Amino acid sequence: MSNTVPARAFGSVAVAMVTPFHEDGSLDIDAAVCLANKLVDDGCDAVLLSGTTGESPTTHQPEKDELTAEVVKAVGDRAMVFAGAGSNDTAHAVRIAEGAERCGADGLLVVAPYYNRPSQEGVYQHVIAVTEAAELPVMVYDIPGRTGVRIELDTLKRLAEHERIVAVKDATGDVAAGFRKMQETGLEYYSGDDALNFAWLAHGASGVVSVAGHVIAAGLRRLVQEVDAGDLDAARAEQLAQMPVIQAIMGGGQGAVMAKEALKLVGALPSATLRLPLVGASRSELAALADTLRSEGLM
Repeated sequence: MSNTVPARAFGSVAVAMVTPFHEDGSLDIDAAVCLANKLVDDGCDAVLLSGTTGESPTTHQPEKDELTAEVVKAVGDRAMVFAGAGSNDTAHAVRIAEGAERCGADGLLVVAPYYNRPSQEGVYQHVIAVTEAAELPVMVYDIPGRTGVRIELDTLKRLAEHERIVAVKDATGDVAAGFRKMQETGLEYYSGDDALNFAWLAHGASGVVSVAGHVIAAGLRRLVQEVDAGDLDAARAEQLAQMPVIQAIMGGGQGAVMAKEALKLVGALPSATLRLPLVGASRSELAALADTLRSEGLM
């Protein structure tokens, strides 16, 4: 039994990579390059930089540009490297997009503007303006829990008319609605919720943009391969096997925080330093995370 493999403009296994910092909070490019290489070695065919998990609200454009340029130099011949161009200030998002293209990014992730909660027309015009700022393929990011605004079907249909808007990262938690949007827009869909990766893939999604993939990228690669082969029993078992780690990283804490702590625990990141307003995990969270990683054979 085999499935028709979907189109994959942004690969099939992407990780929304954390942005490593030194203990003093400055950007650690060496650690970023090492981490990007690890992720690709582990099975990722795409790396997302400067997304929310990459602490994009508290990194500045010269840092974003340096990060993009150095990661592209390190792994750009082995994986797609795309960059977040997110802001609730459209002019700022445009500058970020221009910088990402200038530094060699292969694509952009454009999130709906957060906090100011624009109308659907405002969301549309924002995404189009950022898309027009560069000659790169665009993945639109729908995460209403963070932005306060959902990207409605009619808006996605309009966005899909643009030749460079080709994909959606969906973190709405609503697979049924996403399935309809996928069919009616023709856009590629990517799971933005690790707990729903199997569900999205089984519904025809092109791939995943993962946070837990910092430590389970090899398992995500197996999951995609099993769905592609039509072996849903094996894929379901793979998702179930991944759930303890997914829960430990995404279940109670903040994804960026717990991903950095997990990477430090497994020896893949020298420091779990964050920038305020994010703070490190509590002792109890760290202990539970370490227990899970150890029991799953990751430490």
